[in-house]
Amino acid sequence: MDAPRDAIVLAGLRVVGRHGAAPGEQDLAQPFEVDLELGLELAAAGDSDELADTADYGALVAEAAAVVRDERHRLLERLAARIAEVCLSHPKVTRATVTVRKLRPPVPADLASAGVRITRP
Repeated sequence: MDAPRDAIVLAGLRVVGRHGAAPGEQDLAQPFEVDLELGLELAAAGDSDELADTADYGALVAEAAAVVRDERHRLLERLAARIAEVCLSHPKVTRATVTVRKLRPPVPADLASAGVRITRP
């Protein structure tokens, strides 16, 4: 079976969390931004206009925010992987592309953000 071409796109979720490998990064909360592109078949929802035929993006946003807010990880790669795991636990979601950006990266330069993007599976 081919992967769905349809997607739910959720952009610009901002959540304060405690993630990082540099000294002190997990001691002081900092802002993160998350984008999600969730692959799933949307034809049934397009025909029926019923929430039961799609994934509830309100629930997905709440769960992704909880990972950022409540968990602690050293690497953005691990944070993104955890968010992807949560999204893929929803039965209709078959693919998750997760972008995580640290909005105040601890680097000696004027850098707007540092981030990663992963796709599972």
